[in-house]
Amino acid sequence: MFGPEFHPASGRFRRPFTKTAAIIGSGPNGLSAAITFARAGAEVTVFEGRDTFGGAASTGEVTLHGFHHDLGSSIFPMGISSPFFQSLPLADFGLQWIEPDAPLAHPLDDGSAVMLEHDLAKTAANLGPDGTAYSRLMRPLVEQWPALCREILGPVIHIPSHPILMARFGILATLPADLLAKAFFRGSRARALFAGNAAHSVLPLESPFSAAVGLVLGAAGHASGWPIAAGGAQSISNALAGYLKSLGGRIETGRPVASLKELADYDVTLCDVSPRQLLRLAGDELPDNYRRSLENFRYGPGAFKIDWALCEPIPWRAKDCLRAATVHLGGSLEEIAASERAPWEGRVDENPFVLVTQPSLFDSTRAPAGRHTAWAYCHVPNGFTGSAQELIEDQVERFAPGFRDCVLARKVWSTAAFERWNPNLVGGDLSGGAMSISQLIFRPTVSQYRTPKKGLYLCSASTPPGGAVHGMCGHLAAKAALDDLHKH
Repeated sequence: MFGPEFHPASGRFRRPFTKTAAIIGSGPNGLSAAITFARAGAEVTVFEGRDTFGGAASTGEVTLHGFHHDLGSSIFPMGISSPFFQSLPLADFGLQWIEPDAPLAHPLDDGSAVMLEHDLAKTAANLGPDGTAYSRLMRPLVEQWPALCREILGPVIHIPSHPILMARFGILATLPADLLAKAFFRGSRARALFAGNAAHSVLPLESPFSAAVGLVLGAAGHASGWPIAAGGAQSISNALAGYLKSLGGRIETGRPVASLKELADYDVTLCDVSPRQLLRLAGDELPDNYRRSLENFRYGPGAFKIDWALCEPIPWRAKDCLRAATVHLGGSLEEIAASERAPWEGRVDENPFVLVTQPSLFDSTRAPAGRHTAWAYCHVPNGFTGSAQELIEDQVERFAPGFRDCVLARKVWSTAAFERWNPNLVGGDLSGGAMSISQLIFRPTVSQYRTPKKGLYLCSASTPPGGAVHGMCGHLAAKAALDDLHKH
């Protein structure tokens, strides 16, 4: 299904293919696009402006020596489930997934934690009277997770291979998350668990389609987990790059591209950039109506992030939190909803919903012996110029008294710092653009990957199926470009 020009059994290409492709940007989508072309036999070069490749799937020492922090993405529920990644021999190039004992912990003020367990029944038992309703909601999605994943990570407009499954999912996914939570659950525990998952949509929980992400992340947790990558997110990029090079592809780091004119000799150019960067690269080579579409592309709330070097694990009041690499701090559905509404209103809530990761509990390579790393972020208005450091650390202290005493060093990332580090993160937006109704289908324009300029394609998280590390935006964009080349 993936890379149809490549014959996996023989390891040979089915037919000669003598085209050349340039890829701008070496994030997971850029590398996936390059691999798709290389598997088709094309000559591929990836151009990366920074001295290292990987985009937001990178790891670095930003606090103290020996403390390795994921600079962007860190937890990969869609990475381990990605149909494209599953078609690649990434384990042969060093990628190892580490699955924590539990995918997610959501501590509450009573000192307990709601746990998203791998086992659906065990999770349901943790939800009291809502256990039956939770099982009824999630079981069909969990049992058919591989099929669901292929549908939602495939082309936006297609005939479903599993129409009954997609009809059920679609009816629920279009709902606002708060409406779905209140309709299915009576108790605060199940509502809080679902709200925290839905908050990854970076939408107000009263918005249509905000339930979709809550359903997908919950099903992923039960079906395949929320793993980390051994050694950090950079390991994913290293594996993709290693496989690309084995196919003959090249990566040029420290090679920024200022204009598409620099790549005029290539048959096709795929851009792992946001619409704003595409406008700068293209100059006057795009027609006015398409330029206006790109200019009107809407970016979502930004992220304010802190990386911590710690002398010991975070001292959670609910000890179950030590079983998960991901912890959601937000208390109740109502509190999370208020927090996620605030950035869309140009403000930061006093009790922000905070996402915490603590990978060193499960991967000893992340910190010196006996030490630990963690990071957290909350959503803020796009381009937010203030600081959310105290608000974030207050939320951690709320559920882990004495946390600040564990901090050896910290690195604070404002929205401007994110964008300086990676220009695709416009205003601190980690998702490649707002997940509004229109942009769920047409990201960033009706033409999606194709542009009016012959041979020019967009392959970033600003295209379908959107954010998260799964490589599908790059793969599908490359497939579209290959189809066009074969037609001509």
